[in-house]
Amino acid sequence: MLAQIRPIALLIGRVGIGVIFLMHGWQKFTTMGLPGTTAFFEQIGVPLPGLAAPAVAVLEVAGGLALILGAVLPVVGTLLALNMLGAIVFVHGANGFSVGEGGYEYVLALAVAALAIGFSGGGTLALDTLWQRRVSSRA
Repeated sequence: MLAQIRPIALLIGRVGIGVIFLMHGWQKFTTMGLPGTTAFFEQIGVPLPGLAAPAVAVLEVAGGLALILGAVLPVVGTLLALNMLGAIVFVHGANGFSVGEGGYEYVLALAVAALAIGFSGGGTLALDTLWQRRVSSRA
């Protein structure tokens, strides 16, 4: 029974975490706007904020979509985890662990979830799994 539930649980986790990243990236384009995101990155000391802000926004949108679809999961999971480590270093780390005080608890959870999902195989309906099956059947 557990073997039957695991792929569905991975699908649910993959989609949930993917939506969170997608919305955070989308916010950087719409709510804050790239100029606002760039100004924020400059204020907190992110190197090359004019390049980093759009790169992070694109990574979060594209990475979120990739998680949802289950595509290139090891690459996307690793990049999103590194992105969250950057958020810890530049924004949340100095505030301690507690998320209620702007700490890194939530960001760390996102990093770990992205990494775990990235190397999980993705579960049901993951494009990576479907692609591997297709390649295996041809071989």
